[in-house]
Amino acid sequence: MNSREIRKAFLDFFESKQHKIVPSAPMVVQNDPTLMFINSGMAPFKDIFLGNSPIKFPRVADTQKCLRVSGKHNDLEEVGIDTYHHTMFEMLGNWSFGDYFKHEAINWSWELLTEVYKLDKDRLYVTVFEGDEKEGIPASTIAFNEWKKLVPVERILMGNKKDNFWEMGDMGPCGPCSEIHMDCRTDEERKLVEGATLVNKDHPQVIEIWNNVFMQYNRMKDGSLQPLPQKHVDTGMGFERLVRVIQKKQSNYDTDIFQPLIQYISQHCGIPYGKDEKTDIAMRVMSDHIRAIAFCIGDGQLPSNVKAGYVIRRILRRAVRYAYTFLDIKEPFLYKLVDILAEQFDGVFTEIVDQKDFVKKVIMEEEASFLRTLASGIQRFEKYQVSNNIIEGTFAFELFDTYGFPIDLTQLMASEKGWKVDIDGFNKALDEQKQRSRAATLVDTDDWVVVQNSEEVTFVGYDELESESEILKYRKVTAKGKELFQIVLNTTPFYAESGGQVGDKGVLVSTEDANDKIQIIDTKKENNQTIHITNSLPKNINAKFLAQVNSTKRAYTTKNHSATHLMHAALKEVLGTHVNQKGSLVNEEHLRFDFSHFAKLTEEEIAKVEAIVNDKIAAQIALKEQRNVPYQEAINSGVTALFGEKYGDFVRVITFDDAFSKELCGGTHVKNTSEIGLFKISSESAVSAGVRRIEAITSSKALNFLNEQAELLSSIKSVLKNPVDLQKSVEQLLDENSKIKKQLDKFLQEKAGSLKDDLKSKISTINGIHFLAEKVELGNVDLIKNLLFELKQEFSNSYFLLAAEIDQKPHLALMISDDLVEQKKLNASQIIRELGKEIQGGGGGQAFFATAGGKNVDGISSALEKSKSYLN
Repeated sequence: MNSREIRKAFLDFFESKQHKIVPSAPMVVQNDPTLMFINSGMAPFKDIFLGNSPIKFPRVADTQKCLRVSGKHNDLEEVGIDTYHHTMFEMLGNWSFGDYFKHEAINWSWELLTEVYKLDKDRLYVTVFEGDEKEGIPASTIAFNEWKKLVPVERILMGNKKDNFWEMGDMGPCGPCSEIHMDCRTDEERKLVEGATLVNKDHPQVIEIWNNVFMQYNRMKDGSLQPLPQKHVDTGMGFERLVRVIQKKQSNYDTDIFQPLIQYISQHCGIPYGKDEKTDIAMRVMSDHIRAIAFCIGDGQLPSNVKAGYVIRRILRRAVRYAYTFLDIKEPFLYKLVDILAEQFDGVFTEIVDQKDFVKKVIMEEEASFLRTLASGIQRFEKYQVSNNIIEGTFAFELFDTYGFPIDLTQLMASEKGWKVDIDGFNKALDEQKQRSRAATLVDTDDWVVVQNSEEVTFVGYDELESESEILKYRKVTAKGKELFQIVLNTTPFYAESGGQVGDKGVLVSTEDANDKIQIIDTKKENNQTIHITNSLPKNINAKFLAQVNSTKRAYTTKNHSATHLMHAALKEVLGTHVNQKGSLVNEEHLRFDFSHFAKLTEEEIAKVEAIVNDKIAAQIALKEQRNVPYQEAINSGVTALFGEKYGDFVRVITFDDAFSKELCGGTHVKNTSEIGLFKISSESAVSAGVRRIEAITSSKALNFLNEQAELLSSIKSVLKNPVDLQKSVEQLLDENSKIKKQLDKFLQEKAGSLKDDLKSKISTINGIHFLAEKVELGNVDLIKNLLFELKQEFSNSYFLLAAEIDQKPHLALMISDDLVEQKKLNASQIIRELGKEIQGGGGGQAFFATAGGKNVDGISSALEKSKSYLN
């Protein structure tokens, strides 16, 4: 069976068992502060396990895109080194939400593996939870007895809490699990060592392929376990491992999932796969990482320097480093693999097919950028002054942190020079960074304190800005030493941050005591719940409250959000239908909109977008809002949906003119475009490869901006004595300035020429070296540099330092002849850094020429005097 057939057989099997086949959720998680990426098959169903979402289908099956590169599940450094770890992987799963339990799950898993996939029963082992006396958790006797009906007792192994008790995290749903392992060794190896002794021992050929998790408990903050009101089944089978087993391969990378990618890489660099372990690892890393990179970009997450974007950039750079170091690929190449991915996943995960050109462009630009950084890091390495043939750990960490060098690359480059790396020092610096990172993100969350058992929450914020509400539950959260409280209300008008729109602020006032009042400082969504964040709790938690949204903040935010929709449509009209939203921020001050486009917008294009939006505002278009529209019905109507966004079965459609702007959106909007008043783009810039950013303002803020511009224009006219033609006057002024600058440059060049003869007369000799250290009256850095180069051509064994005061700041320039650099090992870059301290500054450059700037003009004389000390 090929991989497509294997995937289809799984889904068909569980569909025959009355499971609803659901699509994969986006791999990049939106609106969940506890998770950046989907890292397991169960993550998209977390709200159901927690009881925060209704059960639509009691039986579900899917193939879910997952990513594991950070946090508890961090496999990145193993990827490519071994045969079975991956960054992005598919998790096949079948789920029961309060429906069937251990009997069905165990029997169906065995049926699928042995009767549909025809796996050798003699190679399969199963594990069952042995219980934990300390926790008071009994052994899984029901699971054991179910397996006894199918498997010889000697193939049923008892597992401890580490291997056979699955937990979502430190808190939350959990339960015992029963794994299925496959012994992929040769018959000869199996005769020598019993497979049962190798289960869960990290043997590369005795591997877990399926895990049946039986959710029975909820882990509380104090570590105690409480029974869940309903029991669930959560199963996961790694698709890549399953394909390997069925196709009888010794490595996941030998299957038809990865081989098309690997063979393409092999052909490109002319190195056969399987010839050398180092080049094999590089090809495996590249073929794995391109999947994670492409799908994350397809799901809407662009590479960046923060959070999820940083993770994607880190994965991409790891792939480029391996290609650069071991395959001698020195130009962008990864992006070419996207075509193969699109073909492989056509009809499975279509986001790559739909956005192929955009994904390729982003990856290509990221590769080009990092290759430049990599080259800079190598230059930095070549200039490093080693002591005792040992590279300091702090420098190795600088290469890692600033230039993306893995420690093994630094060690490789060092070994070529006969050097070693202080690996302990590197690890210390790396650990210190990790500790700082953990401290910055450390959040301590208490258990929820339930005030009322009802979980019914009603949002009325589309229609009302205040409501009578009661507190359902609350909890304390401590972050960075600051204590906050999170509150869930039964009815709320507060909009929770989502889709780029910031959360509402406001107050919660007791209806019994007006003095019992707290500020709502933010509103967020977590696990499908609206969380109101506050600095304190009301005096009486059980009172009834009036929940009031800050109406001014909401009004401005709403205007900016509706303007964003109008601008999105206008951009498509002006630039083309390739424009798609890639990120947004909407608050009361302004709107920020990131979109796919490959060129800087011209002034004419910006003006057209502004004109279209302002025309729609002037047209007084009424909002057409449709709630609870079936998702597919909305899509069929031509609505704009965002790639990577997880939509429910029913959606909200926001329309301003059916033929112009029609989008899926959960945010708040004006009732009529006229409420926006005015729209003005304040800036346009690049965000990353293929992505532009527009910032804009509306309403009174846009009017204030225009008034400020008018006042500035009036001031300029006044300075120029109110000319009739302002533009012509400014052009004349610039022309005059240009002429004066040319005259000044000519004068300075003539001065430099006469200064050269004067300086030559001041050159002395110290220990056979031509020495000069003088302050000159030249207000141009380039002229000083040219003067030094001319002097260098006339004198061998030269060491010349010139100082000048430029724009009231000190400047130093040091030139050392090539023979002194080679023979005396003098280094201008190192010396200038020391001299720069005298002027309260710093500098750098090359071994033969370097410059420094500073703050203290009075330090020039001491710098000139100190320069002699390096010739003794």
